[in-house]
Amino acid sequence: MNTIRIWAALAATAVFATAAVAHPPIAMQAADASGISGTWNAAFDSQVGKQTYTYTFKVEGGKLTGHSKSNLGESDLAGTVDKDKVTFVENLDYQGQKLAIAYTGQVVSANEIKFKRDVGGQGGEEFSATRAK
Repeated sequence: MNTIRIWAALAATAVFATAAVAHPPIAMQAADASGISGTWNAAFDSQVGKQTYTYTFKVEGGKLTGHSKSNLGESDLAGTVDKDKVTFVENLDYQGQKLAIAYTGQVVSANEIKFKRDVGGQGGEEFSATRAK
């Protein structure tokens, strides 16, 4: 009878351990991009010098809209969110020329997004944006 209890306890422990591995705690799961609505700040060095940005994002479903404001100008933006991924295009008027800047990002936490951007198909920068306080 004791052998049956021991085997039952071992089986229960194995099931619990498997469930813990298959479904990690929420803190370990990737952040959700649907929660990025609001204001974000970033600063980084680029080929044209230091840039400072304020992004305002609004997420509805998988659609992202918003506005960017930098030391080089302002632009509306549009893109998408999917799980922890963020993509959008900023159409900047830079010194009288239209410049499409494509962003891809990953939400790291409720307060940080890591971005890569491609400026007019010529490459660009990697940086982090943080939620404005």
